[in-house]
Amino acid sequence: MTARSRPAIHRLVTVWCPHWAAMATGLPLDQPIAVVRSHRVVAASPSAIDDGVLVGIRRREAQARCPAITIVEHDIERDARRFEPVARSVGTLVPRLEITEPGLLTFAARGPSRYVGGDEALASRVQELVVEGLGAGPTVVQIGLGVADGRFASGIAARHAEAVGRAIIVPTGGPATARYVARFPLRVLHDVADIPLDLLDLLARLGVGDVGQYARLPARDVLARFGTVGAFAHRLAAGADPRPTGTAEPPPELTVTRQFDDPVTQVQPLVFVAKQLADELHDELSHRGLVAVRLAVEAETEYDERSDRVWYRPEGLSPAMMVDRVRWQLDGWIRQPGGLSGGVTLLRLVPVETRVDAGRQLGFWGGQTEADDWAARATARLVGLLGPDAVAVVEDRGGRGPGDAYTLVSAAVSDVGGKVTNDPSLRAVVAKPPPWPGRIPAPSPATVLGDPRPCDVIDTLGIPVRVNGRGMISGAPAVLELDSRRHVVTGWAGPWLVEERWWDPGGGSRRARFQLVTDRGDAYLAAIQRGEWQIEAIYS
Repeated sequence: MTARSRPAIHRLVTVWCPHWAAMATGLPLDQPIAVVRSHRVVAASPSAIDDGVLVGIRRREAQARCPAITIVEHDIERDARRFEPVARSVGTLVPRLEITEPGLLTFAARGPSRYVGGDEALASRVQELVVEGLGAGPTVVQIGLGVADGRFASGIAARHAEAVGRAIIVPTGGPATARYVARFPLRVLHDVADIPLDLLDLLARLGVGDVGQYARLPARDVLARFGTVGAFAHRLAAGADPRPTGTAEPPPELTVTRQFDDPVTQVQPLVFVAKQLADELHDELSHRGLVAVRLAVEAETEYDERSDRVWYRPEGLSPAMMVDRVRWQLDGWIRQPGGLSGGVTLLRLVPVETRVDAGRQLGFWGGQTEADDWAARATARLVGLLGPDAVAVVEDRGGRGPGDAYTLVSAAVSDVGGKVTNDPSLRAVVAKPPPWPGRIPAPSPATVLGDPRPCDVIDTLGIPVRVNGRGMISGAPAVLELDSRRHVVTGWAGPWLVEERWWDPGGGSRRARFQLVTDRGDAYLAAIQRGEWQIEAIYS
C-alpha cells in the first residue's frame, strides 16, 4: 500500500466514564455501591473498589468484602438514559458525537481543537462539559479523557487519564503514537479494540509481553501466522489505526427515513417504527453483503428540535441492536428536563460506515447452529410485534442445581444470537464461566419442577439408598417409588455431591444428586437431602 492510498488517521477525543452503571444509579458515589447482573458485579463505586469489590466477582463475595455495600440490579436502558445529558452537554461544542456504549463517546478533534485554541484547551473544555452533564463535582465522578491519533490510541489515553487523574494528550504523528501505546500490556488490545483474547493468550505463550514487542514483529510474518485479525492488531500496535479493514462510506441511497404526519410524543410508537426501519436497512445491507459498523440516528420535532447521535460497534449492528440504540437515544432525549416543545416528526437511520459481512462458519458439533439463528430471528420478530418487555429469553447465570443455572430475562437486555448481552462491560465476565463443583453434566433436564416430588429409591435388598459423608452409597439404586408406583431402575449415574453454606448452622444444605433411568424409558434427576428423596427434574 502506497502512502497516497494509505487511509488517513484521524485525531480523536475519547471520553470514558468508568463504571458508568454505578454512576447511573443516581446514588451518592461516596458510598459503596455495586451494580450486579446475573449475580456478578459489572460496576462499582470508587469506595466499593477501595474495599476490594472488583468487576466479575459474585454478589455474595462483594457483600463479604464490603458488608455495608448497596446492591443495585443492572439496567442498560437506565445507563443510556442517564448518559444522554452528558452527550447533549458535549454536543453543544461538537457537531456530531459517536457513542460506543453508555459512558464511552468519541469525536473528531480537528475542528473543535482549532475553535477553542488547541488540544489542551479542548480537553479542559470537554471535561467541564462532561461534569455539567453529570451534574456532580469533579472530585466525585471519575472521568478519563484522551486525545490521540486513531481510535485505539485515544481509547488507551482515556483509560490512562482516569488512572492518573488528568487528561492525556498524545503528540500527533505515527511514531509518537507508536511510542505511547508500546508501554501497555497486550490486554489493552482486547479492552479497547476488541481483539480476541485467544489471540492475545497465544501471543503471551509465545513470549510477547506488551504492545511494543508485538509491533516490532515483521508485518508479513504476523499476517502469515495470525491472519487478518492479527495483522489488524499489529497495525494498531504500530500506531497506524485507520478504519477497520474493509470499511467504506456507504452509498446515500441506503439511508432509511420515516416522516410522521401527526407528531409523536411517546417512545414506544417511535421504537416500533425504528424496528421497521432497522429491518429495511438490514435487508438492503445484507443484499449487498454489508454490515453497518457506525450508525447515525437522527430525529427531528415539529419545532426543529434535533437529536443526532452516531453509534459504533466494530462487529457490526444487527437489527435488534439498531433498535436498542434508537430506544436509548430517544428515551433520554424525550425525558430530558423540561421535555420537548413538540412531537417527533422525522426519524432517520443513516449507515455512516459499513464493512463487508464475512459471515461465520457454523460448527458441526456444538457451538452456534442454524437453528440458533432461526430462534434469534423468531425472537426478534416477536419483539417487533409485542415489544421487548413482553418477550423473555433464557439466560445462563450459573449454578449447581437445575433450577439455579438458568433464568428468564427480558429480550430488551439480551443480545439474542449474540455474545449474551448488549452490555460491553460484561464481555470479560462471561468470556470464561467459572466452574461449579457438584453441577450435573450435560444434557440439561427438559423439565425443572418448581415443587420437587417426593419419592423413594431402594436397592436390590429392598433397603432405602443412603449416602454417607464421604459420598459413598449404601447400595446401587434398583427401584424408584414415585406417585405410589414402582419403577425398575435400569441405569443410573452419580452421586454429585453439593455442600453449600457449610459455615452457616441454620442455612447450610448438603445433598447428593443422581440420574435415574427406568424400564419405561423415563429419566429423572433425583436428590437426597437429610435422608429424604425428591425428584427435581425430568429428562424425558
